[in-house]
Amino acid sequence: MFGLSVAPASAQEKSEPRRTRVVLGPQLVPSFPGSSDHRLRPLVDVARTRGDAPFEFTAADESFGFPALRRNGFSVGPSFSFEGSRPAGNVGGELPRIGNTVEVGGFAQYQLRPDFRVRVEGRRGLGGHRGWVGAVSADYIARRADDYLVSLGPRVTFADGRHHRAFFGVAPQDAAPSGLPAFRPEGGVQAVGAATTVLRQLTRRWGIYGYARYDRLVRDAGRSPVVRAFGSRDQVSGGVALSYTFGGRDR
Repeated sequence: MFGLSVAPASAQEKSEPRRTRVVLGPQLVPSFPGSSDHRLRPLVDVARTRGDAPFEFTAADESFGFPALRRNGFSVGPSFSFEGSRPAGNVGGELPRIGNTVEVGGFAQYQLRPDFRVRVEGRRGLGGHRGWVGAVSADYIARRADDYLVSLGPRVTFADGRHHRAFFGVAPQDAAPSGLPAFRPEGGVQAVGAATTVLRQLTRRWGIYGYARYDRLVRDAGRSPVVRAFGSRDQVSGGVALSYTFGGRDR
């Protein structure tokens, strides 16, 4: 995942020097929805704030985005994500290829309390699956300024029929060659799960950052003969990275 957050600043804080935290490391994610294999991708996060104000919380598993509008704990903005390809013959020997997909959309989130946040995302695939995907998440956040942070919360993933048919369906013409029964899934809930993000500052500049996430495919996605025969209903991802903070006042 790639994140960007900018903590809101008061008029007084706007005169304070900026601090920027950069996170970089590896992560393992399912090769594509329903896959039992994993791919290695970069785990990147960039956060900015002013003075001694803590960096704003972002969950490590959320898509890249930034707030375009903020008011009273509510914020909205664009979001972007990337979904890996499914090579031809990767499952069933004869199922069609699905290309890499760039997903573009938006998010809305609300910070109910300093320790609790809810977020909704919706994105459309450009190329690849060409469907709509969405997510609803909630996070309980325990932190001591920027010294440490631990978050934990549920995740629900949605997708439309076009997305589900791309990754979980079996068209009639592909049934006999693949040895699978024809299957035409509808849109709806795709997976339910949970995620945690952990950050620990080791020195003023250096820290360690990581996350883990588990999803269980449900409904049509979970019933898919593609997943049952060649994939897994259990979708696990996670990563670990180093963080470096620069800027601010010298101490």
